[in-house]
Amino acid sequence: MRAVRIDRHGGPEVLTVREVPDPVPAPGEVLVRTAASSLNPVDWKTRALDIGPALPATLGWDLAGTVVTADGTPFGPGDEVIALSAQIATARGTWSELVALPAHLITHAPTSIPLTDAAALPLAGVTALQALDKTALTPGARLLVIGATGAVGGLAVQLARLAGAEVDALVSRPAHHAEAHALGAVHVTHTLDGLPATPYDAVLDTAGVDAGHLLADGGRYISIADEPLPDVPGAAKSYVQENAAHLAHLAALIDKGDLRLRIAARHPLDQVRAAHERFEAGGVLGKVLLTF
Repeated sequence: MRAVRIDRHGGPEVLTVREVPDPVPAPGEVLVRTAASSLNPVDWKTRALDIGPALPATLGWDLAGTVVTADGTPFGPGDEVIALSAQIATARGTWSELVALPAHLITHAPTSIPLTDAAALPLAGVTALQALDKTALTPGARLLVIGATGAVGGLAVQLARLAGAEVDALVSRPAHHAEAHALGAVHVTHTLDGLPATPYDAVLDTAGVDAGHLLADGGRYISIADEPLPDVPGAAKSYVQENAAHLAHLAALIDKGDLRLRIAARHPLDQVRAAHERFEAGGVLGKVLLTF
């Protein structure tokens, strides 16, 4: 089978599509034929920086595909499924034509969208859901989402609105204002000075921008960014955890029409370098997919 591998760190040129042995699923694992995956910031960081599992390594955290074998699990051949795989911690990368994952990481794909598009959901969606859980939002609460048109931020805006919160958005550029409004944000700006002076009950930072001065007393400031937290009470990091139940909840929201995915580009596997170049150029509204 083909897989995207790196045997050294560097730019997109270190990505190679090569033939590797088919995985042999262990007991309790599901073998999935990949339809698509997607690019996330962690993927280029793993490629470019000396982090992650030993090399050579297969990259990728997101998976959408069709079950090939699933002995002794709740799944059967032909089932369309999605999964999140913590590639850095486990070395189970998803950028390959066949992927074997423990059954407890897998859930059924949404049925209302193409299977390939569902690859945009796992990492971004679970990250957004778990980070929002840490904000402890209640209906009517005021939330600021920093990086509101990114993959995680865009889903977080929608999920917070579903929870009954009033959401404002900080985006990176004026051209993204309309997108943030379309996602459900009320007040949108690309500068901190453009935000209302009224403190927020919670802040969700996906971009590493210090807005600690905008947090209300007793509020929660949750960040998924690499940058240090602001020096305010209630500030904490949120680190994503594999969780198929959370992923199933998000898939159900998609099928109910309550959550939408945004796809910016689709690249076949042999264009993985071009996909990375487009992703790292920034300003992309929606996910960049790798299709198999």
